[in-house]
Amino acid sequence: MTLTLSDFVTRAKIDRATLEIWIEEEWLLPRGRFDTLEFSETDLARAQLIQNLIDDLGVNTEGVGVALHLIDQVHDLRRALVELTRRRRS
Repeated sequence: MTLTLSDFVTRAKIDRATLEIWIEEEWLLPRGRFDTLEFSETDLARAQLIQNLIDDLGVNTEGVGVALHLIDQVHDLRRALVELTRRRRS
C-alpha cells in the first residue's frame, strides 16, 4: 500500500517540517520528489520507531541516526542469513 505525503504525515502524527528533516537525515527514503512523495507501510513503521526513540527513550539526533543504522545492519544480516540458508538447502 502506498501512502501520499498528506496521508503519511497524518498517520505518522508528524508535521511536514519534521518529515523534511528526517528525509534530509536519510532516516526515511520515500520514493519521488517532495511534492509527489510516496511512502510505504514500512516507512510508516520506521517513522513510528523514530518517534519512539525520540519521545519515549529520549534519544538525540545523533543517537537516532546510529540506532537506525544498527537496525538496518541487523535486518541486512538477517536477509543475508536467510539467503545463505536457502542456498545451502538447495
